Amino acid sequence: MVAVSKSQKGSGSLAWLSVLSLLAFLLAWELICRLGFVAPIFLPPPSQVFARASSMTEQGTLAWHVLASARRVMVGFLAAVIVAIPLGIWLGTSRIARAIFDPVVSFLRPLPSMSWIPLSLLWFGITETQKYSIVFMGSFVPALLYVMEATRSIDPLLVRAARNLGANRWQVMREVLLPGCLPQIISGMKIILGLSWTCVISAELVAAKEGLGFMIMNGKEFFQTDTVVLGMVLISFTVLATDLVVRALERWLLDWQQQ
Repeated sequence: MVAVSKSQKGSGSLAWLSVLSLLAFLLAWELICRLGFVAPIFLPPPSQVFARASSMTEQGTLAWHVLASARRVMVGFLAAVIVAIPLGIWLGTSRIARAIFDPVVSFLRPLPSMSWIPLSLLWFGITETQKYSIVFMGSFVPALLYVMEATRSIDPLLVRAARNLGANRWQVMREVLLPGCLPQIISGMKIILGLSWTCVISAELVAAKEGLGFMIMNGKEFFQTDTVVLGMVLISFTVLATDLVVRALERWLLDWQQQ
């Protein structure tokens, strides 16, 4: 009990230190701008950014942009994960499949999400499907590689033991491989989720009528630097919020490890 209370006390002190550090950063930023060291057109003070956020909230446009980007990220990300996990486990366990698909994966791996924008516009036009496809293509290959590496890290003796007990290939994947590599897969998916946000912002900067990327580009076009900074801040906050949700899901899925 004493050890736990000391640990909790230490965590509380560190949390306060983080809060004070953030407040000091915002205060220094505000003073630098207010004292004229940086012109507002290049970097607006936090108070101006907050005023812009309040104005857009009253107009009802702020939540609209955030939800549009979040929807695109989650649809594209979940589609990539749903395809990458079973395919990655299969490629991670089959040398023949890996030999067949490795050239394709190696070809797709270096391509950034921005490179898919011209083709996606030709295929889908300026639609929501086009945004989803950009997030999917930017997230799928990294997610696939994470799953493949996680699968290959499983002890082969566990697989042989399951097969000796009569498990078929599907049962081995479901009962041995997936539970064994799930912690690594979830850790990798948290990184891929941040990458998905990079992809959607790239798509919205080029062809969109809503979303945080559109908001940033629109602010740039009208020299509204506070809107640009607000969009950047909202991206960080939204990614942090989704990361908290993923961490809660991780604790729920991996609850068996604590037992």
